[in-house]
Formats: sequence, structure tokens, C-alpha cells
Amino acid sequence: MELWPLCVGVLVLLGSVLAVDDQYSRAVDWLSRYGYLPPPDPRTSRLQTKDGIEKAIRVMQRFGGVTETGVLDENTLKLMSAPRCSLPDIVGSEDMLKRRRRRRRYALSGLKWHKTELTWSVHNYPSPATSPQMNGGLVDNILTYALKAWSDAAPLRFHRVPSESASLPAGGDIRVSFAKLLHDDGYPFDGEGGTLAHAFFPSRDEVAGDTHFDDHESWSFRGKNSSSIDLFTVAVHEFGHALGLSHSSTDPSIMRPYYQGPVEDLLNFQLALDDKMAIQQLYGARDDKSADKPDLPRLPSPPPPRPTKHFDTSFQKRCRGGFDAVANIRGEVFFFKGDQFWRTKRDGSLVSLNPARIRNFWMGLPSGTYTIDAVYERKADSRIVFFIGSQYWVFKDTEVMSGYPKPLSDWGMETKKGQPVDKVEAAFIWDHNGKTYLFSGGEYWRFSEVRRESQLIRQLDADFPRDSSVWKGVPTDMDDIISWGEGDTYFFKDDLYWVVKRGQLDNEEVTHKSIGVDWLRCPAPTVTPAPVNPNKPKHCSCSLQDSAEPLGGSVFFTLSALLMIHKCFGEQ
Repeated sequence: MELWPLCVGVLVLLGSVLAVDDQYSRAVDWLSRYGYLPPPDPRTSRLQTKDGIEKAIRVMQRFGGVTETGVLDENTLKLMSAPRCSLPDIVGSEDMLKRRRRRRRYALSGLKWHKTELTWSVHNYPSPATSPQMNGGLVDNILTYALKAWSDAAPLRFHRVPSESASLPAGGDIRVSFAKLLHDDGYPFDGEGGTLAHAFFPSRDEVAGDTHFDDHESWSFRGKNSSSIDLFTVAVHEFGHALGLSHSSTDPSIMRPYYQGPVEDLLNFQLALDDKMAIQQLYGARDDKSADKPDLPRLPSPPPPRPTKHFDTSFQKRCRGGFDAVANIRGEVFFFKGDQFWRTKRDGSLVSLNPARIRNFWMGLPSGTYTIDAVYERKADSRIVFFIGSQYWVFKDTEVMSGYPKPLSDWGMETKKGQPVDKVEAAFIWDHNGKTYLFSGGEYWRFSEVRRESQLIRQLDADFPRDSSVWKGVPTDMDDIISWGEGDTYFFKDDLYWVVKRGQLDNEEVTHKSIGVDWLRCPAPTVTPAPVNPNKPKHCSCSLQDSAEPLGGSVFFTLSALLMIHKCFGEQ
């Protein structure tokens, strides 16, 4: 019996009809992962065509409820980056794809349980480190109510059994677990954000009904915190898959693939009409006169209104600046500090206030506490290069390639004094010319990197190194550099950054801005007047105050508060 759980990312070759563009490459990978594009044929190396990609984008836009344009516009890219279920939206052949273009309603997987008495079990619970409020009893109760949402509409009865039950295979029909990254089902999670959970459709296979939640997520109950995910909402959705439902394009429907936020009233939650019709087509309608009404557990009372300010455990570390490395990877900006990192999306939103562990995301870097010196994504083949001390690593997505680490001496860099370079302080690809730049000790080197057949060719350009001071108006000992936005160059140092317009070097008057405010949801500095003492010179005191307000959709903000602080200190 064929199963349709999470389709893992497939690297799709782009034909010569498409420009080699990272944005399109990521979009094609996304479209393949969620069923809008067929994977390439490994025997014929079948290429995706421009027309095929445009049609797939239109289907995705129609299914997701955004304006159908056939191009990767802002709304489409935003939807592609939204947290979601990792099951494909389009399940089946190209004929199914064509039918889905014409229809907006629920979809059935073609699989169902041939019984209405189903058992379920929980094999482990969310990690206290990421979901401290979600104890075992609360999780059990939330899952009970999530299953009740389906048994309220169809003649289904769910019975909880121990996970180690000897009388049932592997703990019953629906087995719930919380897992991280690779978890032995062939469909790894991707860390915090991105995919949230997946479930396997009914069948005779051993994994049928298995429902897995990403344990890197911060799970919550009735949570309104933008950095947490409501377990009930996601559980109802995934249990729909475990019962035989595919994704729906109808709004409202709990089976839409994208995370829809918390459900406030679990006790009175009812499925939307689209979902009721879908489950009843599989199992029939519930007869209230004959159906059992289970003894339901009590849930905690709704939490009191949240205070205006929230305690943010990573605030000081995130907002103080001084990052070891900053990199533009897959269209997101990563800020590395110690053994952790934060991620900022294309729309300027922070994936989470809490940092993620580097070693949990990129498997193959040295264990223990370490400092990432520099990172960049190669334009030639989308590999990710990490520099740590006198060595470097190359990753394909999140897994290190064989043969690494290798010595930095492979790059052939020497200082003007003829000394070998033993550390890279910054690395980026300049959008102005597509060249790779490495910085160290106030000097920089430029490389041409091209992919020929299966081999990467790297060549150090002549007349290098050169003095970093040629980049006017920015620090010569920057923490890191990226190309971002419209191809502008961003220089990061301590808690500030500078923007150099595309292709320009002579920028004597580059104004610095706050990394924390513009990128990492940190509060803007405020100026508080001090008590006036007529016997002392006038001055003011400056303080930083935390705020619960999100930054919004853009990373560019006015600097009035910063200018006030400069004025303040200038008068002292």
C-alpha cells in the first residue's frame, strides 16, 4: 500500500530557459515537495520547463487563496515561508493535479480505516526546554479533544491505550510522538519554523496512523504568543490525515495546509462544513441517538489576559549585538552567536525570539561550544560554506559533505606580507559581479567560483589581497557582510550595520543603523530626560526598554530614537 506522508525536498534541475536564480530554485524545490511539480526523472534528467513552473505556481496560488499571477510575487513567497503541515497538497498523478486546478473543496486520500473503533496512544511528550508549560496530562487532554472534533461529526470512537500495550501492535492505530529532525520514518523535520507535523494515512502498513509533531517547535495551549504553536489546531489537522483526509483549499477548513493560529474555545470547537462533509464521505454521518458520549477530561481555565510586556529569555543575548557571523542562506538572514543562531525571513519577521542550536540544524560541525567565523551560500551550486578557525566545511542543505573539514590553506590565500591566512572574518557573494569575497585582518580576497559538470572550480583573482579600506564609510574589521534586498551590501559590526548601495564603493556618508531594532525584534532605544539641576550642565539619560510589539513586515525603520541618543551623548 502506497503512503503519502511528507514529501522531502527534491533538488530540481532548472533548464536554460530559466535564469539561475536562488529564489526560483527554492520555489521549485517547495513546489516539488508539496506536490505541485513532479520530481525530475532520474533516468532522463527531465528538466522543469518555464511554462510548467508557471502553471504550478498558479495552482499553488489558487489552492492557497492568494491572487493567481503565475509569478513569485510577495504574497506567494510569504505563503511559501508560512508554517505548515508537511504533507503534500497535491497527492497523486498529473490527472489529479489537473482536477485540483478546477475544484476547491475537500480532498480524500482514497484510504480509510475499515472500522470505526480506533485506538490511540502517546509515545512521548514535548521537550520541557521548548514547551515548558506542556506537561503530559495537558497534552493527553488536548489530543483527546482534537480526536473528539472528528468523532462529533462521524460515527468514530477513539480509545486511549498504553503505548506499550501488548494486545495491540505498537500501541494501537494512531500513535502520537514528538520528534526532532531525523526520526526514523524517512521524513525528517526541519527545526523550528517551517514544517510543524505530519501524519500517515490509514493502510495496512506499520506506520499507518502515525502522527508526529516537530519537537523543535514551542507548543502551547490557547497560546497567543507569536513564537508558539497551538497544539490543538495542529493536532486536529494531523488527525484528519490519520483518518484519510488530504489537504483542502477551502477557507475555512482545518485541513488547509497552513497553520491557522490558536483555537480559543476547545470545549465547543466544531469542524467547518467542508471538513464535516469530507469525514462523513469516508465514515458516514454520526447518529447522536446511538453514539457514545465519552467522559472528557477537564482542561485548565483560560489564562488571564497577557501583560503588555513579556519576559524574553534571549533578549539580552539577541539585542546586545556582537554576532560571530551573519549569512544570507536560502533567502533568510542567519545571525550566529556562540553555538546558537536566529533567523529573519524575507518579509522581515523573526522566525522565533528564542535561538536555535547550530549543531541541531547543521549536522557535522564540531561538537561542543564553538564560534562560527563566517558563512556564505555558494552561488554556483547552493552549497553552504562554514569557516571555523583554520578549517572550513561544505554542506548540502543541512548535512555536511564527505571529506570535510578541510584546511583553509586550500583557498591559497596569503597576506600582503606573504603569510598564510589562518582565519576568515567575513564572507559573502557580491551581487554586483557574482564574485566570492573573503575578509581577514583588514584585507580581502576575491574568487571566481563556477560549477563544471560535477566539480566546483575556484580561482583566486589576480592582484589580491587588497586593503578593506577601499569600502568607504564602513568598518574595516567588520563581523560579517551579506548581499540582501535589491542587491545592496550590508556590513555588520557589534550592534550596528551599514548599507552600501549596489555596486558602489565610495560611500563616505554611510549611516549606521541598529541590528536589534531592524532585524531581531528588539525595542528601539528611548530617551528619558533627567531631573533638571540648574547648578549643573544640561544633560539627559538614555535607557533601553523592552516591548512586546512586533516589528511588522519590514526591516527598515526610522532612526529618530538613535539620533536622539547621539544628540544626548553629544551634549554631555
